[in-house]
Amino acid sequence: MEEEAREDDSPQTQREPSCNDLKQSSQDLPVPNEPVAMEEVVIIDKKAVEKLTEGLLSHYLPDLQNSKLALQELTQNQVVLLDTLDQEVTKFRECNGLLDLNSLFTEAKVYHTKLVTIRKEMLMLHEKTTKLKKRALKLQQQKQKEALEKEQQRERELERERQLVAKPARRT
Repeated sequence: MEEEAREDDSPQTQREPSCNDLKQSSQDLPVPNEPVAMEEVVIIDKKAVEKLTEGLLSHYLPDLQNSKLALQELTQNQVVLLDTLDQEVTKFRECNGLLDLNSLFTEAKVYHTKLVTIRKEMLMLHEKTTKLKKRALKLQQQKQKEALEKEQQRERELERERQLVAKPARRT
């Protein structure tokens, strides 16, 4: 603290212009011929403007630089968060894809079960048709046998009738 007080007292440091200095510098300016309202007259001292600018910058610049760094950090964090969020969205899509895949496997299992059932039914129908064909063949053979027996019976009856018909005796 003492060093700062010494620096202020040293002749090397420039002091900021006071109100009296500004009034004196304004008295040095030429007065226009026309009457001008006091509000319109602006007195500009370049040194004062520079000092005020430096003071303003020194007062706000560190905070602005800190804010800029904080914003850069936030922007970087936001980019990281967006990348992470994108990865999570990709994971959710993959999970939804897996759910769709699981439903497809479940559906495939159901259709496989139906296919196995249809195959069993087809095998059963094939066995039934084979049995029916064998039975039809047996019935056809039995009918043919009966028809042959009837034909043979009729021929025997015809032969018997021929034998029963009177034959004229031969004279010898």
